[in-house]
Amino acid sequence: MWKRFYALFKARNLEFFRDRSSLAWNIIFPLLILIGFSFIFDGDGKAQYKVGVLGQIPEVQNNTDNERHNDFYQLKYVEFVSYEDESKATQRVEQHQVDLLVAPLQKTYWLNESSPKGYFVEQLLLGAAPEYQRITLSGKEIRYLDWVLPGILGMNMMFSCLFGVGYVIVRYRKSSVLKRLKATPLHAIEFILAQIISRLFIVVFMAAAVFVVCDFMFDFYMLGSYLNLLIVAFLGALCMISLGLLMASRSRSEELAGGMLNMVTWPMMILSGVWFSMEGAPEWIQTVALALPLTHLVDSARSIMTEGTNLWELKNSVFALLGMTAVFLTLSAYLFRWEGDGR
Repeated sequence: MWKRFYALFKARNLEFFRDRSSLAWNIIFPLLILIGFSFIFDGDGKAQYKVGVLGQIPEVQNNTDNERHNDFYQLKYVEFVSYEDESKATQRVEQHQVDLLVAPLQKTYWLNESSPKGYFVEQLLLGAAPEYQRITLSGKEIRYLDWVLPGILGMNMMFSCLFGVGYVIVRYRKSSVLKRLKATPLHAIEFILAQIISRLFIVVFMAAAVFVVCDFMFDFYMLGSYLNLLIVAFLGALCMISLGLLMASRSRSEELAGGMLNMVTWPMMILSGVWFSMEGAPEWIQTVALALPLTHLVDSARSIMTEGTNLWELKNSVFALLGMTAVFLTLSAYLFRWEGDGR
């Protein structure tokens, strides 16, 4: 009995360590995640307050009587975010997404009186620059639950699209299901289209069902059109299904396919604004995030729900999703093999 156990134990270990792609992924992936988090969250400590600044954030200068307001911009644990659009910035103050909005050139600041954090930041500002004039705003607070909902639904759609298509096709190929289908009159384009339409229906239907049930339970903040939200969900799901097809276009190894899919999903989970806003992150990180389908899906859905944005105002994200879908499908069709590499 012990010999049989040891033989199986040894065989499984050799199988794993001889699979170079799987071995490399298990070593490299955690390292990449740690490096990514070190860049994103690098700093002396987590910011406790968020302050919007109209225009450029004033540079830190030597303290003088005429430049005392610069002391405010040196405060630790306060995150300063620059805005060019005053209406967008004031809306974020109304919704408690920004604790205070400051206009350094006009010596003015905007405050939502119902914001507890805003009260404390106001005292810090007036302590450094008492000459600033206050403009009072009001508005309904957006709960974190309202803000995070598009990210959670988008993340769920991402996993369903990528693993529900990519991983399944690789398993079909490995088990020779695709080889048998190749012997039938079925064309590759028919197989791919069937996979796309089937998964698209399942993903959008399930996401809509979850949204309706959760909305009934929690009464989500919704300013925009439900139709626009459905269209954005449709485009986002189509784009990520296409990406899943691309990941599974040739591989026969479930381990390699799982590694490739994880390599795609984890950066999107971290950089697409699912759990936290990317405002204030380094500019190069925000640029990388714009290359991810989930970023455009989550940002668009969040803008529709919390800001009442229409599709024309979201045209950049809509065209980005359509463009990425076209690229992914084209590459998938070119690279697709019934039996994978080496067959």
